[in-house]
Amino acid sequence: MQRLITAEGVVYLAAMTQTMASAQDINLVRSPAAWGAILSMALCVAVLIASEFMPVSLLTPIASELGVTEGQMGQAISISGIFAVLTSLFISGLTRQLDRRLVLLSFSASLVLSGAIVTFAPNYTVLMVGRALLGVAIGGFWSMSTSIIMRLLPPALVPKGLAVLNAGNAIAATISAPVGSLLGAYIGWRGAFFFVVPLTLLALVWQWGRLPSLPPRQSQGSPNMFRLLARPPVALGMASTLLLFMGQFALFTYLRPFLESVTQVSIQTLSLLLLLMGLAGVLGTYCVSRLLATRLFSIVAAIPLVMAAIALALIAFGTSPVLTGILLAAWGLFSTAVPVGWGTWLSRYMPDDAEAGGGLQVATIQLAITLGAAIGGTLFDVAG
Repeated sequence: MQRLITAEGVVYLAAMTQTMASAQDINLVRSPAAWGAILSMALCVAVLIASEFMPVSLLTPIASELGVTEGQMGQAISISGIFAVLTSLFISGLTRQLDRRLVLLSFSASLVLSGAIVTFAPNYTVLMVGRALLGVAIGGFWSMSTSIIMRLLPPALVPKGLAVLNAGNAIAATISAPVGSLLGAYIGWRGAFFFVVPLTLLALVWQWGRLPSLPPRQSQGSPNMFRLLARPPVALGMASTLLLFMGQFALFTYLRPFLESVTQVSIQTLSLLLLLMGLAGVLGTYCVSRLLATRLFSIVAAIPLVMAAIALALIAFGTSPVLTGILLAAWGLFSTAVPVGWGTWLSRYMPDDAEAGGGLQVATIQLAITLGAAIGGTLFDVAG
Protein backbone atom coordinates (compact mmCIF):
# COMPACT_ATOMS: atom_id res chain seq x y z
CA MET A 1 0.00 0.00 0.00
CA GLN A 2 2.87 2.39 0.73
CA ARG A 3 4.09 1.85 -2.80
CA LEU A 4 0.95 3.47 -4.18
CA ILE A 5 1.59 6.81 -2.48
CA THR A 6 5.11 7.23 -3.90
CA ALA A 7 5.87 8.82 -7.27
CA GLU A 8 6.88 5.41 -8.58
CA GLY A 9 3.64 4.02 -7.23
CA VAL A 10 1.60 6.59 -9.12
CA VAL A 11 3.35 5.60 -12.34
CA TYR A 12 2.88 1.93 -11.50
CA LEU A 13 -0.83 2.39 -10.82
CA ALA A 14 -1.31 4.35 -14.05
CA ALA A 15 0.47 1.64 -16.02
CA MET A 16 -1.67 -1.07 -14.41
CA THR A 17 -4.82 0.91 -15.21
CA GLN A 18 -3.80 1.21 -18.86
CA THR A 19 -2.98 -2.52 -18.97
CA MET A 20 -6.36 -3.43 -17.50
CA ALA A 21 -8.12 -1.16 -20.03
CA SER A 22 -6.19 -2.76 -22.87
CA ALA A 23 -7.02 -6.23 -21.56
CA GLN A 24 -10.69 -5.26 -21.40
CA ASP A 25 -10.55 -4.17 -25.04
CA ILE A 26 -8.78 -7.41 -26.04
CA ASN A 27 -11.43 -9.50 -24.30
CA LEU A 28 -14.10 -7.50 -26.07
CA VAL A 29 -12.46 -8.21 -29.43
CA ARG A 30 -12.64 -11.93 -28.76
CA SER A 31 -16.33 -11.70 -27.93
CA PRO A 32 -19.08 -11.85 -30.57
CA ALA A 33 -20.57 -8.86 -28.73
CA ALA A 34 -18.06 -6.64 -30.53
CA TRP A 35 -19.64 -7.37 -33.90
CA GLY A 36 -23.10 -7.03 -32.38
CA ALA A 37 -22.15 -3.56 -31.21
CA ILE A 38 -20.82 -2.65 -34.67
CA LEU A 39 -24.01 -3.93 -36.32
CA SER A 40 -26.10 -1.80 -33.97
CA MET A 41 -23.97 1.19 -34.97
CA ALA A 42 -24.44 0.29 -38.64
CA LEU A 43 -28.21 0.37 -38.19
CA CYS A 44 -27.95 3.78 -36.56
CA VAL A 45 -25.79 4.98 -39.45
CA ALA A 46 -28.41 3.73 -41.89
CA VAL A 47 -31.12 5.71 -40.10
CA LEU A 48 -28.89 8.79 -39.82
CA ILE A 49 -28.11 8.80 -43.53
CA ALA A 50 -31.71 7.96 -44.48
CA SER A 51 -32.91 10.88 -42.38
CA GLU A 52 -30.26 13.25 -43.70
CA PHE A 53 -30.97 12.58 -47.37
CA MET A 54 -34.67 11.79 -47.30
CA PRO A 55 -35.39 15.26 -48.77
CA VAL A 56 -33.53 14.21 -51.94
CA SER A 57 -36.38 11.90 -52.96
CA LEU A 58 -39.12 14.16 -51.55
CA LEU A 59 -37.81 17.55 -52.57
CA THR A 60 -40.68 18.45 -54.89
CA PRO A 61 -43.69 17.58 -52.66
CA ILE A 62 -42.15 19.11 -49.52
CA ALA A 63 -41.35 22.35 -51.34
CA SER A 64 -44.87 22.47 -52.77
CA GLU A 65 -46.64 21.98 -49.42
CA LEU A 66 -44.43 24.39 -47.48
CA GLY A 67 -44.51 27.05 -50.18
CA VAL A 68 -40.78 27.27 -50.94
CA THR A 69 -38.66 26.60 -54.01
CA GLU A 70 -36.89 23.30 -54.60
CA GLY A 71 -33.59 25.09 -54.24
CA GLN A 72 -34.65 26.43 -50.83
CA MET A 73 -35.81 22.99 -49.81
CA GLY A 74 -32.38 21.67 -50.69
CA GLN A 75 -31.08 23.85 -47.86
CA ALA A 76 -32.72 21.39 -45.44
CA ILE A 77 -29.69 19.26 -46.18
CA SER A 78 -27.40 22.26 -45.83
CA ILE A 79 -28.72 23.16 -42.35
CA SER A 80 -28.14 19.66 -41.04
CA GLY A 81 -24.63 19.87 -42.49
CA ILE A 82 -23.91 23.16 -40.72
CA PHE A 83 -24.89 21.79 -37.31
CA ALA A 84 -23.01 18.57 -38.01
CA VAL A 85 -19.89 20.65 -38.65
CA LEU A 86 -20.29 22.60 -35.40
CA THR A 87 -20.95 19.45 -33.38
CA SER A 88 -18.03 17.52 -34.83
CA LEU A 89 -15.65 20.41 -34.09
CA PHE A 90 -16.45 20.62 -30.39
CA ILE A 91 -17.94 17.29 -29.30
CA SER A 92 -14.62 15.57 -28.53
CA GLY A 93 -13.59 18.25 -26.05
CA LEU A 94 -17.05 18.69 -24.50
CA THR A 95 -17.52 14.96 -23.85
CA ARG A 96 -13.90 14.15 -23.08
CA GLN A 97 -14.67 12.75 -19.61
CA LEU A 98 -17.85 10.84 -20.55
CA ASP A 99 -18.38 7.18 -21.37
CA ARG A 100 -18.57 6.88 -25.18
CA ARG A 101 -21.54 4.50 -24.87
CA LEU A 102 -23.57 7.17 -23.09
CA VAL A 103 -22.60 9.79 -25.67
CA LEU A 104 -23.64 7.62 -28.64
CA LEU A 105 -26.95 6.73 -26.99
CA SER A 106 -27.64 10.44 -26.49
CA PHE A 107 -27.11 11.10 -30.19
CA SER A 108 -29.45 8.25 -31.11
CA ALA A 109 -32.11 9.73 -28.82
CA SER A 110 -31.62 13.11 -30.54
CA LEU A 111 -32.29 11.38 -33.85
CA VAL A 112 -35.67 10.13 -32.60
CA LEU A 113 -36.66 13.65 -31.52
CA SER A 114 -35.51 15.12 -34.83
CA GLY A 115 -37.64 12.67 -36.82
CA ALA A 116 -40.72 13.55 -34.79
CA ILE A 117 -40.19 17.30 -35.22
CA VAL A 118 -39.76 17.04 -39.00
CA THR A 119 -42.77 14.74 -39.36
CA PHE A 120 -45.16 17.18 -37.66
CA ALA A 121 -43.51 20.45 -38.74
CA PRO A 122 -46.25 23.01 -39.50
CA ASN A 123 -43.95 25.24 -41.54
CA TYR A 124 -40.52 25.57 -43.10
CA THR A 125 -38.94 27.11 -39.97
CA VAL A 126 -39.92 24.26 -37.63
CA LEU A 127 -38.78 21.72 -40.21
CA MET A 128 -35.37 23.40 -40.29
CA VAL A 129 -35.17 23.20 -36.48
CA GLY A 130 -35.69 19.45 -36.71
CA ARG A 131 -33.07 19.22 -39.42
CA ALA A 132 -30.61 21.18 -37.24
CA LEU A 133 -31.10 18.67 -34.41
CA LEU A 134 -30.44 15.91 -36.93
CA GLY A 135 -27.16 17.62 -37.77
CA VAL A 136 -26.12 17.46 -34.12
CA ALA A 137 -26.71 13.69 -34.09
CA ILE A 138 -24.87 13.21 -37.39
CA GLY A 139 -21.82 15.23 -36.39
CA GLY A 140 -21.45 13.59 -33.00
CA PHE A 141 -22.06 10.01 -34.07
CA TRP A 142 -19.76 10.06 -37.10
CA SER A 143 -17.00 11.88 -35.19
CA MET A 144 -16.64 9.01 -32.74
CA SER A 145 -17.48 6.03 -34.95
CA THR A 146 -13.96 5.32 -36.26
CA SER A 147 -12.30 5.63 -32.85
CA ILE A 148 -14.90 3.32 -31.29
CA ILE A 149 -14.42 0.69 -33.98
CA MET A 150 -10.67 0.91 -33.37
CA ARG A 151 -11.37 0.01 -29.73
CA LEU A 152 -13.76 -2.82 -30.58
CA LEU A 153 -11.56 -4.53 -33.18
CA PRO A 154 -7.85 -5.29 -33.71
CA PRO A 155 -6.08 -3.18 -36.40
CA ALA A 156 -6.29 -5.91 -39.04
CA LEU A 157 -10.09 -5.99 -38.78
CA VAL A 158 -10.67 -2.22 -38.66
CA PRO A 159 -11.24 -1.90 -42.47
CA LYS A 160 -13.81 -4.70 -42.26
CA GLY A 161 -15.49 -2.99 -39.33
CA LEU A 162 -15.59 0.30 -41.22
CA ALA A 163 -17.03 -1.51 -44.23
CA VAL A 164 -19.80 -2.98 -42.07
CA LEU A 165 -20.50 0.47 -40.66
CA ASN A 166 -20.58 2.05 -44.10
CA ALA A 167 -22.75 -0.76 -45.41
CA GLY A 168 -25.37 1.01 -43.31
CA ASN A 169 -24.62 4.07 -45.43
CA ALA A 170 -25.22 2.13 -48.64
CA ILE A 171 -28.35 0.45 -47.27
CA ALA A 172 -29.67 3.87 -46.29
CA ALA A 173 -29.23 5.02 -49.87
CA THR A 174 -31.30 1.99 -50.85
CA ILE A 175 -33.99 2.80 -48.29
CA SER A 176 -34.20 6.58 -48.20
CA ALA A 177 -34.41 7.41 -51.89
CA PRO A 178 -36.67 4.77 -53.53
CA VAL A 179 -38.75 3.93 -50.45
CA GLY A 180 -39.01 7.62 -49.61
CA SER A 181 -40.33 8.48 -53.07
CA LEU A 182 -42.82 5.59 -53.03
CA LEU A 183 -44.04 6.33 -49.51
CA GLY A 184 -44.29 9.99 -50.42
CA ALA A 185 -46.53 9.08 -53.34
CA TYR A 186 -48.92 6.97 -51.23
CA ILE A 187 -48.88 8.35 -47.68
CA GLY A 188 -47.30 11.77 -48.20
CA TRP A 189 -43.85 13.09 -47.31
CA ARG A 190 -44.75 13.33 -43.61
CA GLY A 191 -45.58 9.64 -43.49
CA ALA A 192 -42.29 8.91 -45.25
CA PHE A 193 -40.34 10.85 -42.62
CA PHE A 194 -42.27 9.19 -39.78
CA PHE A 195 -41.26 5.80 -41.25
CA VAL A 196 -37.70 6.31 -39.98
CA VAL A 197 -38.79 6.97 -36.37
CA PRO A 198 -39.44 3.31 -35.42
CA LEU A 199 -36.20 2.33 -37.13
CA THR A 200 -34.42 4.90 -34.98
CA LEU A 201 -36.01 3.48 -31.84
CA LEU A 202 -34.90 -0.01 -32.85
CA ALA A 203 -31.33 1.24 -33.36
CA LEU A 204 -31.41 2.94 -29.95
CA VAL A 205 -32.62 -0.21 -28.16
CA TRP A 206 -30.08 -2.39 -29.99
CA GLN A 207 -27.24 -0.05 -29.05
CA TRP A 208 -28.41 -0.03 -25.46
CA GLY A 209 -28.20 -3.81 -25.34
CA ARG A 210 -25.02 -4.41 -27.36
CA LEU A 211 -22.71 -1.43 -27.08
CA PRO A 212 -20.31 -2.02 -24.17
CA SER A 213 -19.12 0.56 -21.71
CA LEU A 214 -16.26 2.55 -23.27
CA PRO A 215 -14.72 4.80 -20.62
CA PRO A 216 -12.72 7.77 -21.94
CA ARG A 217 -9.03 7.13 -22.43
CA GLN A 218 -6.28 9.32 -21.07
CA SER A 219 -4.23 8.66 -24.23
CA GLN A 220 -6.74 9.86 -26.76
CA GLY A 221 -4.73 13.01 -27.53
CA SER A 222 -5.48 16.69 -27.41
CA PRO A 223 -9.06 17.75 -28.14
CA ASN A 224 -7.71 20.50 -30.41
CA MET A 225 -8.21 18.92 -33.82
CA PHE A 226 -6.92 21.90 -35.81
CA ARG A 227 -3.34 21.11 -34.77
CA LEU A 228 -3.61 18.04 -37.01
CA LEU A 229 -3.74 20.31 -40.06
CA ALA A 230 -0.10 21.22 -39.40
CA ARG A 231 0.77 17.79 -40.79
CA PRO A 232 0.97 18.10 -44.61
CA PRO A 233 -0.51 14.63 -45.34
CA VAL A 234 -3.49 15.37 -43.08
CA ALA A 235 -4.07 18.79 -44.65
CA LEU A 236 -3.91 17.34 -48.17
CA GLY A 237 -6.22 14.48 -47.20
CA MET A 238 -8.81 16.84 -45.74
CA ALA A 239 -8.62 19.14 -48.78
CA SER A 240 -9.20 16.15 -51.07
CA THR A 241 -12.13 15.03 -48.94
CA LEU A 242 -13.67 18.52 -49.02
CA LEU A 243 -13.54 18.83 -52.81
CA LEU A 244 -14.78 15.30 -53.43
CA PHE A 245 -17.85 15.55 -51.19
CA MET A 246 -18.69 19.04 -52.46
CA GLY A 247 -18.90 17.75 -56.00
CA GLN A 248 -20.76 14.62 -54.98
CA PHE A 249 -23.56 16.40 -53.13
CA ALA A 250 -23.96 19.26 -55.56
CA LEU A 251 -25.17 16.52 -57.91
CA PHE A 252 -26.73 13.95 -55.57
CA THR A 253 -29.01 16.40 -53.72
CA TYR A 254 -30.91 17.26 -56.89
CA LEU A 255 -31.19 13.85 -58.53
CA ARG A 256 -34.98 13.71 -58.30
CA PRO A 257 -35.61 17.00 -60.13
CA PHE A 258 -33.00 15.93 -62.71
CA LEU A 259 -34.68 12.57 -63.30
CA GLU A 260 -38.13 14.16 -63.48
CA SER A 261 -37.26 17.09 -65.74
CA VAL A 262 -34.41 15.74 -67.92
CA THR A 263 -34.80 11.97 -67.97
CA GLN A 264 -38.60 12.36 -67.57
CA VAL A 265 -39.26 9.11 -65.74
CA SER A 266 -42.35 8.07 -63.78
CA ILE A 267 -42.30 7.83 -59.97
CA GLN A 268 -42.02 4.04 -60.24
CA THR A 269 -39.05 4.23 -62.60
CA LEU A 270 -37.45 6.94 -60.46
CA SER A 271 -37.73 4.70 -57.40
CA LEU A 272 -36.26 1.78 -59.35
CA LEU A 273 -33.28 3.85 -60.50
CA LEU A 274 -32.57 5.05 -56.97
CA LEU A 275 -32.90 1.49 -55.68
CA LEU A 276 -30.42 0.30 -58.31
CA MET A 277 -27.99 3.00 -57.20
CA GLY A 278 -28.33 1.94 -53.56
CA LEU A 279 -27.81 -1.76 -54.30
CA ALA A 280 -24.72 -0.94 -56.34
CA GLY A 281 -23.48 1.01 -53.32
CA VAL A 282 -23.75 -2.06 -51.09
CA LEU A 283 -21.67 -4.00 -53.61
CA GLY A 284 -19.11 -1.19 -53.82
CA THR A 285 -18.71 -1.08 -50.05
CA TYR A 286 -18.08 -4.84 -49.95
CA CYS A 287 -15.58 -4.80 -52.80
CA VAL A 288 -13.52 -1.83 -51.61
CA SER A 289 -13.06 -3.24 -48.10
CA ARG A 290 -11.22 -6.22 -49.61
CA LEU A 291 -8.85 -4.01 -51.61
CA LEU A 292 -7.93 -1.34 -49.07
CA ALA A 293 -5.28 -3.44 -47.35
CA THR A 294 -2.95 -3.13 -50.34
CA ARG A 295 -4.40 -0.39 -52.56
CA LEU A 296 -5.52 2.43 -50.30
CA PHE A 297 -3.95 5.34 -52.19
CA SER A 298 -4.86 4.14 -55.68
CA ILE A 299 -8.49 3.69 -54.61
CA VAL A 300 -8.93 7.12 -52.97
CA ALA A 301 -7.21 8.75 -55.97
CA ALA A 302 -9.20 6.93 -58.66
CA ILE A 303 -12.71 7.30 -57.23
CA PRO A 304 -13.10 11.10 -57.69
CA LEU A 305 -11.85 10.85 -61.29
CA VAL A 306 -14.41 8.15 -62.07
CA MET A 307 -17.23 10.12 -60.40
CA ALA A 308 -16.35 13.26 -62.35
CA ALA A 309 -16.54 11.25 -65.59
CA ILE A 310 -19.94 9.85 -64.55
CA ALA A 311 -21.24 13.37 -63.83
CA LEU A 312 -20.21 14.55 -67.30
CA ALA A 313 -21.80 11.46 -68.84
CA LEU A 314 -25.08 12.20 -67.05
CA ILE A 315 -25.12 15.64 -68.66
CA ALA A 316 -24.51 14.11 -72.09
CA PHE A 317 -26.83 11.09 -71.84
CA GLY A 318 -29.31 12.10 -69.15
CA THR A 319 -32.30 11.95 -71.50
CA SER A 320 -31.93 8.17 -71.89
CA PRO A 321 -33.46 6.19 -69.00
CA VAL A 322 -31.35 3.11 -69.77
CA LEU A 323 -28.01 4.93 -69.91
CA THR A 324 -28.97 7.04 -66.91
CA GLY A 325 -29.71 3.87 -64.93
CA ILE A 326 -26.31 2.41 -65.82
CA LEU A 327 -24.56 5.65 -64.87
CA LEU A 328 -26.41 5.92 -61.55
CA ALA A 329 -25.49 2.34 -60.70
CA ALA A 330 -21.85 3.19 -61.37
CA TRP A 331 -22.23 6.33 -59.25
CA GLY A 332 -23.57 4.27 -56.34
CA LEU A 333 -20.80 1.68 -56.76
CA PHE A 334 -18.04 4.26 -56.36
CA SER A 335 -19.59 6.94 -54.16
CA THR A 336 -20.41 4.69 -51.20
CA ALA A 337 -16.84 3.34 -51.23
CA VAL A 338 -15.53 6.83 -50.44
CA PRO A 339 -16.20 6.85 -46.65
CA VAL A 340 -14.63 3.39 -46.27
CA GLY A 341 -11.46 4.51 -48.02
CA TRP A 342 -11.05 7.74 -46.08
CA GLY A 343 -12.03 6.09 -42.80
CA THR A 344 -9.28 3.51 -43.33
CA TRP A 345 -6.85 6.32 -44.12
CA LEU A 346 -7.79 8.01 -40.84
CA SER A 347 -7.27 4.82 -38.80
CA ARG A 348 -3.81 4.26 -40.31
CA TYR A 349 -2.38 7.76 -40.14
CA MET A 350 -3.95 9.06 -36.92
CA PRO A 351 -4.28 6.02 -34.62
CA ASP A 352 -3.45 8.08 -31.52
CA ASP A 353 -5.71 10.97 -32.53
CA ALA A 354 -8.68 9.00 -33.82
CA GLU A 355 -11.33 11.10 -32.05
CA ALA A 356 -9.81 14.47 -32.95
CA GLY A 357 -9.09 13.25 -36.47
CA GLY A 358 -12.58 11.80 -36.78
CA GLY A 359 -14.10 15.10 -35.67
CA LEU A 360 -11.99 17.01 -38.18
CA GLN A 361 -12.90 14.62 -40.97
CA VAL A 362 -16.62 14.74 -40.19
CA ALA A 363 -16.49 18.55 -40.01
CA THR A 364 -14.78 18.58 -43.40
CA ILE A 365 -17.32 16.20 -44.95
CA GLN A 366 -20.34 18.00 -43.52
CA LEU A 367 -18.96 21.38 -44.59
CA ALA A 368 -18.53 19.92 -48.06
CA ILE A 369 -22.11 18.58 -48.05
CA THR A 370 -23.38 21.98 -46.91
CA LEU A 371 -21.45 23.87 -49.57
CA GLY A 372 -22.28 21.34 -52.26
CA ALA A 373 -26.02 21.36 -51.53
CA ALA A 374 -26.10 25.16 -51.22
CA ILE A 375 -24.13 25.80 -54.42
CA GLY A 376 -26.06 23.09 -56.25
CA GLY A 377 -29.38 24.60 -55.11
CA THR A 378 -28.37 28.05 -56.30
CA LEU A 379 -27.27 26.68 -59.66
CA PHE A 380 -30.48 24.67 -59.95
CA ASP A 381 -32.70 27.70 -59.33
CA VAL A 382 -30.66 29.95 -61.65
CA ALA A 383 -29.58 27.67 -64.47
CA GLY A 384 -31.61 24.48 -64.13
